Amino acid sequence: MKITDTIKYVGVNDHQVDLFEGQYKVPNGMSYNSYVILDEKIAVMDTVDANFTHEWLDNIQKVLGDRKPDYLIVQHMEPDHAANIANFLKAYPDTIVVSNKKAFAMMQNFFDLDLEGHQIIVDNGGTLSLGKHDLTFVFAPMVHWPEVMVTYDSTEKVLFSADGFGKFGALDAEEPWDDEARRYYIGIVGKYGVQVQNLLKVAAALDIQTICPLHGPVLTEDLGHYISLYDTWSSYTPEDDGIVIAYTSVYGHTKMAVQQLADKFRSKGCPNVVVYDLARDDMSQALSDAFRYSKLVLATTTYNAGIYPFMNDFITRLTEHNFQNRTVGLIENGTWAPLAAKVMKEMLSKCKKISWLNTTVKIMSAVNEENRRQMEAMADELCQEYIAKSDDLANKNDMTALFRIGYGLYVVTSNDGKKDNGLIVNTVTQLTDNPYRVAVNINKANYSHHVIQQTGIMNVNCLSTDAPFSVFEQFGFQSGRNTDKFAGQKVNHSDNGLVFLDKYINAFMSLKVENYVDLGTHGMFICSVTEARVMSDQDTMTYTYYQKHVKPKPQTEGKKGWVCKVCGYIYEGDELPEDIICPLCKHGAVDFEPIEG
Repeated sequence: MKITDTIKYVGVNDHQVDLFEGQYKVPNGMSYNSYVILDEKIAVMDTVDANFTHEWLDNIQKVLGDRKPDYLIVQHMEPDHAANIANFLKAYPDTIVVSNKKAFAMMQNFFDLDLEGHQIIVDNGGTLSLGKHDLTFVFAPMVHWPEVMVTYDSTEKVLFSADGFGKFGALDAEEPWDDEARRYYIGIVGKYGVQVQNLLKVAAALDIQTICPLHGPVLTEDLGHYISLYDTWSSYTPEDDGIVIAYTSVYGHTKMAVQQLADKFRSKGCPNVVVYDLARDDMSQALSDAFRYSKLVLATTTYNAGIYPFMNDFITRLTEHNFQNRTVGLIENGTWAPLAAKVMKEMLSKCKKISWLNTTVKIMSAVNEENRRQMEAMADELCQEYIAKSDDLANKNDMTALFRIGYGLYVVTSNDGKKDNGLIVNTVTQLTDNPYRVAVNINKANYSHHVIQQTGIMNVNCLSTDAPFSVFEQFGFQSGRNTDKFAGQKVNHSDNGLVFLDKYINAFMSLKVENYVDLGTHGMFICSVTEARVMSDQDTMTYTYYQKHVKPKPQTEGKKGWVCKVCGYIYEGDELPEDIICPLCKHGAVDFEPIEG
């Protein structure tokens, strides 16, 4: 297979394997990828599984013809990629093995090799020239073994990514990349999110046009999609809205409760409800979806004063893979002394940023009327935001939404007739409650000010404390005059036709402009409230919270000058120009402060 004119694929497909690493079902097999770089010097990138020695060596010989390889580059010592190092050196004894110190130590554990004069030990950031191709080696420890490194070819703009960006499935199996790549990532690499984040930061500085992983297809198009997914997975951010219910049931009563609860979730607008019988369904798929979706319900019986074995296994896998940043609800069942909820909560206590539901369903053998009320309450808790997003189910006259107004931060959305727009503001005030009126101050220099003057309507989205800095970059650091701030994003529309944010808000209000006050640099829009919805119980994002917990700390060490208090931009110089406008957030001199020495 041709990757480029000078990079060839020489890997193999494995349709014999039923359980990858002895535990992951792979109905469509696996690929073990290896590559050859043809130049003045020839490099072979990694080997393959021990069961495919001859096929792999034949593939190499077909690519090389009469030439011999100069280097074998070993990025990862796991046997599915390194099992044929010794066999390769028997076929090509003059080859020099290139890897790092940790990998060579592992190599001696697997093989009895005399590599004196036939090895190059590289450092992090080390380079190797093949002629026209210049390779740079970047260490990626614990992605997912300690010796792992990736290789960047600056000539062809190719990243050889080791196990990163891999997936289950042979190359001749046609299937969507995302699902099997997610299951692979969560199962194989999921524990090491911090390490993957570190690697992504390095990759962000490289011009990457092709990704060549050790499993799965070579990636050549829409690389931003794959990198974005890896960023989501490794930051433990929910990928999609939805609820996973994972359960075990002995005599069917817990299963009955789960089925009833799933129906309630669907009826209350939950976009994705996924149910797993842990005794029968693929555990790795259940694990993958628990990380994919934002909410999880665990339902099981008390068993030997603990919990049922399959649930015990599932929660152990969750904690081993660094499960975090999710909302979790519990259902327990027991005839005389139900303990399952307590045990499950204790097992998950080591997980970070878990939001527990107020409601726990406690079944004493069979589902009764009280359990149905508990399940209704659980469904209301978990589906509050979905109900609020639904035109059919939402309470559109919930004026408690105005209680979310504080000295906070808001996204004001509008539409200029061609595209949706959004703007960060920090001055929203409730003026009266009979009728409900709200005042919004907007800088005249902002495009939204012009649009709202023309249209007379806006939505105020109350940001909640889970909003990341990227929201402020999206709506605060660029202008809607020349940028579509909602391009490619999922959007919701209120009755006035304007967008309200899909996440990171706890309420929104639709406003109709009744009066306007010119305040010089700003304009005050005095508005009536035409629609108001409460989206979640998350706290409102205040300006203080943003400053302390969301805004990145500016890198001021060794620098003299001024720092923007809003976004962290640094102006280096002894004097701050009076007319300075921050190039990032567009705030003026009043929002700069001197860098403390």
